[in-house]
Amino acid sequence: MELINQSILVAALILFISLLVSSFASRLGAPLLLVFLALGMLAGEDGPGGIAFDNYPLSYLIGTVALVVILFDGGLRTRIDSFRVGLKPALSLATLGVLVTALITGSFAAWLLDLSWLEGLLIGAIVGSTDAAAVFSLLSGSGLKLNRRVGAVLEIESGSNDPMAVFLTLALIGLIASGRSVPDASLLMAFVQQMGVGALAGWLGGRAMVWMFRRLSLEGALLSLFGLAAALLLFALASVAGGSGFLAIYLAGLLLGNARIGGLSTLLRVQDGYAWLAQVVMFLVLGLLVTPHKLVPLAPAALAISLVLMLVARPVAVWLGLLPFSMQKREKFYIGWVGLRGAVPIILGIFPLMAGLPNGTIYFNVAFFVVLMSLVFQGWSLVPLAGRLGLKLPATPPPARRVKVEAGADTAFEAASFRVEAESVAERTTLAELALPEAAHLAAVFRGGERLAAGEAGALAEGDWLYLVGPDEALAEASALFSGRAEREAKRFYGVFTVDATLTAGELAHAYGVTLAPEYAALPLSDYCERLGQAPLVPGDIVPFGRLTLVVAETDGNRVSQLGIRFAPDGARPA
Repeated sequence: MELINQSILVAALILFISLLVSSFASRLGAPLLLVFLALGMLAGEDGPGGIAFDNYPLSYLIGTVALVVILFDGGLRTRIDSFRVGLKPALSLATLGVLVTALITGSFAAWLLDLSWLEGLLIGAIVGSTDAAAVFSLLSGSGLKLNRRVGAVLEIESGSNDPMAVFLTLALIGLIASGRSVPDASLLMAFVQQMGVGALAGWLGGRAMVWMFRRLSLEGALLSLFGLAAALLLFALASVAGGSGFLAIYLAGLLLGNARIGGLSTLLRVQDGYAWLAQVVMFLVLGLLVTPHKLVPLAPAALAISLVLMLVARPVAVWLGLLPFSMQKREKFYIGWVGLRGAVPIILGIFPLMAGLPNGTIYFNVAFFVVLMSLVFQGWSLVPLAGRLGLKLPATPPPARRVKVEAGADTAFEAASFRVEAESVAERTTLAELALPEAAHLAAVFRGGERLAAGEAGALAEGDWLYLVGPDEALAEASALFSGRAEREAKRFYGVFTVDATLTAGELAHAYGVTLAPEYAALPLSDYCERLGQAPLVPGDIVPFGRLTLVVAETDGNRVSQLGIRFAPDGARPA
């Protein structure tokens, strides 16, 4: 009994300190997953904690359950409209990209560590995929809002490339364990089975979850617990059936998160807590598992492998994988750099140890070192690099408070409160002039603690409170109207003025004295941008317009609807 109490005390203390330290580390821009990993190492046998922990099967179990929670959460938060701009390139990176990364990294590792070709490829496969936990947490935890095309590719790729890495790792372990040196057709059949069964299970499981959520009378945390239990059950069923459980759970989350069901906003909020807890526990356990002094002999070689992966293998894989798709060079460069490695390579590094392969410790230690280097160099630079490349969009602050509105099982309405800030769009604007999203409806206005009728409010002032009712997307869009900081950031990024994209290019050119080629003059600005743009346009894309620069501010489906105007120095080349 005493041992159990002491174990609970130690575990709670480690978790408490980790969360406490993370609140300070985030202010310095440190990747939180790196903080948790480092604290796990400090608590381990080589650190002040002195905890000896080498239970690989338990670590694998904890890591697998955590990944299920994280991938399910990632699927819930991925919007279907992201697939329009990101699905095909993301799938290319999740398959061809992982294979190319594994081949280049593995070949170098085999030469450097004097391993066989298959053993080197096993290292490449273990570290070949980007990590969903790292990508999702760094994108959401840092508050970074990326160009939708880049963000969609990174999110979909990180959520769908784990199955490829798992398949390659298990296939290579099987070849090495059996003494074979050449793969055969059975591997292709196994790949088709893994992906096919996983995709089918994800589709069927997701549809079943939507059906059950619409008919259950569970509320709040119970509904979220049910969703988590269903996710774990689906993962296990897909895996037992010979499919990829990771792919199944991501697809099921995607279908559930994009369905019209009551309680979805509550599910997302509670699931976010589950996902963060899973990440914290997983990285703490993986940090405990490693013995730092055993990394020292391998450090020079592991550092070289990390550099080849970050600077050669990943960029080459991205260049090849995105070759058929129209994307800008700066976007490809950023995607190539944000090849974040996290928990998956460390968990895959446990597989050879559990299989009893020779050099098992080498695989695990190299994988851990690669993850450490990725979080240090790539994780720390993710936000500033996005800003320098012009891929960081102005962030929209969330409402002050949101509560679910009970309006039937097939609706997802919420009531949200907004405070009018200085220099915001709403300040000194009447309710009639305030361009609220169509789906967001005004419920009440408060000034000085007193409720005002809509006709009595007049021009809104700093400190006024507005309560709106609508779906999540409309409320998120409305947030920008009330934030002074968001308005300032938007003007810096999009320009002081915005114009409707139905205006003709000739009219805009005449207004600003821009010399325009005759064939463009009669075109609406939306058509002009589509002709000169390098890819299907999304908010944040820029299009030259003589001495002006047009910045896509809003799109309606596939069409540009609003454009910001930046003024370029005199003498810029006309369009």
